[in-house]
Amino acid sequence: MMQLPQHHKPSKPSAPSSCSSWIRRSPPPSPPPHKKAGGGGAGGGRGRYACRLVPLLVLTVYSVFTVLRIPSSSLVVTTDSERVDRRDDLEALKTHLPSNQNGLEAREETRSVASLPCSAFINGEAGHGEDGVLCCDRSHYRSDVCYLRGDARTDPSTSSVFLYGAPRGSAPEKVRPYTRKFEDSIMSTIDEVTVVPVPGAFNASSGADEGGGMRRRCDVRHPRGVPAVVFSTGGYTGNVYHEFSDGLIPLFVTAQRFAGEVVFVVLEYHYWWLGRYGAVLERLTNYKIVDFRNDRRVHCFDEMIVGLRIHGELVVDPKLMPNGKSIKDFQALLHQGYSRTPVVPLSSSSSSSSQAPVPLALAPPCDTHATARAPKPKLVIFIRKKNRVLLNLPHVVTACRKAGFAPHVMNLRRQTPLPAIHAALASADAMVAVHGAAVTHFLFMRPGSVLLQIVPVGLDWAADAFYGKPAQQLGLEYLEYKVAPEESSLAAKYGLNSTVVRTPWVISSRGWWEMKKVYMDRQNVTVNVKRFAELLRQARAHLKNNTAAAACRHHRHGGGALSSEVERR
Repeated sequence: MMQLPQHHKPSKPSAPSSCSSWIRRSPPPSPPPHKKAGGGGAGGGRGRYACRLVPLLVLTVYSVFTVLRIPSSSLVVTTDSERVDRRDDLEALKTHLPSNQNGLEAREETRSVASLPCSAFINGEAGHGEDGVLCCDRSHYRSDVCYLRGDARTDPSTSSVFLYGAPRGSAPEKVRPYTRKFEDSIMSTIDEVTVVPVPGAFNASSGADEGGGMRRRCDVRHPRGVPAVVFSTGGYTGNVYHEFSDGLIPLFVTAQRFAGEVVFVVLEYHYWWLGRYGAVLERLTNYKIVDFRNDRRVHCFDEMIVGLRIHGELVVDPKLMPNGKSIKDFQALLHQGYSRTPVVPLSSSSSSSSQAPVPLALAPPCDTHATARAPKPKLVIFIRKKNRVLLNLPHVVTACRKAGFAPHVMNLRRQTPLPAIHAALASADAMVAVHGAAVTHFLFMRPGSVLLQIVPVGLDWAADAFYGKPAQQLGLEYLEYKVAPEESSLAAKYGLNSTVVRTPWVISSRGWWEMKKVYMDRQNVTVNVKRFAELLRQARAHLKNNTAAAACRHHRHGGGALSSEVERR
């Protein structure tokens, strides 16, 4: 074997494990000149370089692993120790910063006025103390509602409202303040209100805005904190169902949160409407109503809502109300307005609410002998004269008597005072009516009483949606008598097996007006008395059970008059 020169001869490892030499800071001493290279010299050199690469590789892998690991968790340094904990909770992800890192708390970001939904202002959930707010909520299929806060002044000559100091960049808004937005034909008859924004601050010394324009002089300045609610009594006003569903209930939904401190500004104002519903309106507002079209004065407000909120047909949805009010709260308002005496809760007595209920005798709980001697329950029958007439009314009255009721027939007219209707129904145990606007008066009935609706051919959906479901939400027992094809006058007119009688959905698919013309305007009914009597027996059984349960509750609570006091103005 050829020998290498002495200065190229590799040194022999001095220890069996040469991997420990990588921590030395200085190179090893040179080997003696006389030392010969051993057979493992070259292998030892490669091993030494490999040992140096291994820790570098370990450090590299550790660094990469650490970098990849950090985003998958949050680090929270506690203030009372140097311990670092891992947090995987969702709260840390909301702000991307742990809430207590370095002793600092993450604060909720304050939302700007522009970022808040308009509904928050309309419902009173935001905007307190904020001026210069103009927004419109057009998301509901039934109504558009605009909200103004600042210096709002009416201009009846142009059917406008000017908002001075409006946000810069605001555009004029047009709204028809009626709750049937989906019905173009009727909405075209509603007066339109234009909200005109006037940006810029007011210069008190010159009496003008930044742009030099002069503000309209206030003839009536309403107190600060007393807003206006602008709405229309046009459209279908004149039909009692629409007066409640499209008008009074949406007005309650929109304005009741103000507890009377609100001014109603009415478009298409009708004096008869005020006379008919004044007893309800005076419990929603403490101020005189403003006739927007005919009152030529400039009214100034610091807050205004143009349009009404609506939840559905004869509905007040507690989940959508800022204070959880429901249709029962609206009914309480009706009782307060139209009752001259306290309303008596449901009992077997059919006497007027002006008569105090007779205290129950001291009998064993749930004893039915006390209720067996009670007068027959009162049943009110509403009749119609033009269409959807109940042709065999005398037979129906007889069936009601046989079922154990005391029937009272009412022929409602437009001029029938609402207090008289309220008195009849607030003391009634049951009501019978063919589908129509008069069924709306179930709103005067006590929870636990019975509504029996006679549903003509082709009106199943409308009967349930407009009256059935709302009556149940009010706590009434709801029963339906569905008119059979042979019991409808349409069978004689079109034929028993005609499309009109057998497949009403075909006619209804042509639109509301076609359905109304055929099934509402041209139909009368003759009920099957035997089948009708079955429903009367169900109604009677419900009232007996309800009365027995009330008697038990009354007995367990130590007696006393079963009455509820209604606040009177």
